[in-house]
Amino acid sequence: MQQALLDQLRKITEEERKILDGEAEVDRDLYTSGRDFTVDSRKMLKEGRLIAVRTHTRFVYFPAHRHNFVEVLYVCVGSLTNIIDGKKVIVNKGELLFLNQFTKHEILKAGQNDIAINFMVLPEFFDVAYSMAGNDNMLADFLVNVLRQDEERGEYLHFKVAEVLQIQNLLENIIYSLVNGEENRERINQTTMGLIFMYLIESVQYVEMRLPNQYENMISMTTLDYIEQKYRTATLTELCGRLHLPMHVLSKMIKKSTGFNFKELLQRKRLNKAVELMCETDLPVSDIIAAVGYENKSYFHRVFKEHYHMTPRAFRVKNSEKEQVRL
Repeated sequence: MQQALLDQLRKITEEERKILDGEAEVDRDLYTSGRDFTVDSRKMLKEGRLIAVRTHTRFVYFPAHRHNFVEVLYVCVGSLTNIIDGKKVIVNKGELLFLNQFTKHEILKAGQNDIAINFMVLPEFFDVAYSMAGNDNMLADFLVNVLRQDEERGEYLHFKVAEVLQIQNLLENIIYSLVNGEENRERINQTTMGLIFMYLIESVQYVEMRLPNQYENMISMTTLDYIEQKYRTATLTELCGRLHLPMHVLSKMIKKSTGFNFKELLQRKRLNKAVELMCETDLPVSDIIAAVGYENKSYFHRVFKEHYHMTPRAFRVKNSEKEQVRL
């Protein structure tokens, strides 16, 4: 990592200064408003952002907590010791730890020379990475399970990839972009994450994981891949035919596995694609509506406004002013 960036990350934060001045515990109010210690994306990410980074707080034990987002921990220098379900998981320099939103972990006190980055990521950010990396791999499994509503499925992936220079260089690029507030580079950062995923998949021999491998997970992956590829014309009836399952059975499995029904998953994909076309092209909204698979324009406008709390035209104007809108 470039020395200038590393020096920037080494700086004592205001939170760390208070700890050094005598505060004995983490100030939970900085992370959550709830009684349960669940780190809240609304406190950690600016409105409209899908990803943010912060340096891990040193000099103090970080008590057991979860997140309502995906956390990716990267160690720049030194090491960081996590306790996950009683197991010690030590992340060393150059290594990555992916934690889904149901994983409860605690972190032992880090020293001044233990510099780690917390990537705080909303699931939508990974849409590009998922499409780049494909669906038959451990990272696809992890992303599918991010959608699950079963709180017993805390999962992690620990990549020991310090020697894979391509991954290190890509991580440095995305950290630099986010630390320096380059807010209009979200699409580039999503693509960079997709490249990181592709290299991580090639580095499977260096991964330690805790992931379920069940039939329902295969159904979830097949459903999401079908929607990814066929979102313009996808129907539950066609998917049932492909999987040789009755509609009521498949519907129940999709809902149980992802927490969403088929219609909701399809709508999410179509809206994300519509937003992408609004932000990156000059196509009329009527053409975009047709391009993503909606036949009823009035219905699209109603669904869009319910989801984004503004009309498609207002969304496009806001984006053109370089403001990012949460997907």
